[in-house]
Amino acid sequence: MKNTGKLLIGLSAMFATGIIVGALYAPDKGERTRRRISRRGRSMFNTAKDTYEEGQDAVQEIRDNLKEKIEQLNEEIDRLQRC
Repeated sequence: MKNTGKLLIGLSAMFATGIIVGALYAPDKGERTRRRISRRGRSMFNTAKDTYEEGQDAVQEIRDNLKEKIEQLNEEIDRLQRC
């Protein structure tokens, strides 16, 4: 799990670096280039934020499912002990 996170962070950083370098070498005026970099940066941040929130939701769902399964197992154990 940790390796996947590191890989995603690394790929995102490389992608951002490529966008910035490409924008800096573009033949546009400086102000327009800065606006473009800023806009793309915000877009990337929002995408990363959305992905993070989706991941949190998925983890919470897994936790809830595991908690429910553990409660079912405990009930089954209690039932078997009474027999």
